Amino acid sequence: MAGGTGAGACAEPGGSDSLRTFGAFVQALREHAGFSREEFGEQVRFSKHTVASIEQGRRMPDRDFVERAEAALGNTGALRKAAPHLTRQVGLASWFRQWACLEAHAVTLWTYECRVIPGLLQTERYARAVTESVPPVKDEDQVAKQVAARMERQQLFERRPPIAFSFIIEQALVERGTGGPDVMRELIDSLLERSLKFNVELQIMPRHQPDHAGFDGPLRLLEAQDNKWFGYAEGQRGGMLILDPKEVSIMFQRYARLRSQALNSEDSRSLLKRLRGAL
Repeated sequence: MAGGTGAGACAEPGGSDSLRTFGAFVQALREHAGFSREEFGEQVRFSKHTVASIEQGRRMPDRDFVERAEAALGNTGALRKAAPHLTRQVGLASWFRQWACLEAHAVTLWTYECRVIPGLLQTERYARAVTESVPPVKDEDQVAKQVAARMERQQLFERRPPIAFSFIIEQALVERGTGGPDVMRELIDSLLERSLKFNVELQIMPRHQPDHAGFDGPLRLLEAQDNKWFGYAEGQRGGMLILDPKEVSIMFQRYARLRSQALNSEDSRSLLKRLRGAL
């Protein structure tokens, strides 16, 4: 299965036919066994929404799901044999897929962004506005696929065991007004809701912050299940997975400094509420 915790296990091509086929097979086996999605979710210890996403081919099942589904559906071995042939849904940039694969098995995810609200925090309307804004011009099918892939990644918030998330975003990203006032009000409401989750820390970097550790740009850090840390940096038309422990350590130091420079969670929430009121 494309789902180990090492970087090499996560190289995967695009395509979604295999996911839809696998999902339809899971659904057929579930219905044959007489389980509702909610009942099956209890058996495999995933939410009914996650089960629905897998059955509809919108989510890559992880190893735990496959093993628990096998046990619940008769241990035929069919799901185990099918799982290694799965590929992720189209819509993610080719250079990002390896990182997205690592995300699916992360213990910890840290993100600092100064360009755009991180994809994991975007609303569908905001994601659409961002996708349509950046050249080259895309047709509706391309936009829909990119937005759907971004929304699919947000299933990470429902994963059990939960991931520990930390986000630091620049105040200017909220003030930019991407998509217009209605889109931004919806986005801020979503950010406030996300920030209340027990496993999500959201901090805003204020506009006036002369001592700033993020001048080299966005950064992401990820802790895998074997407690190994990875870094990721992205530019205009490409991204780089960072494996060298020394380089990851530098990113770790920068993120720790950014955390100390940004507003704390409570003050960040207060700022978001004020910015929403000004729209």
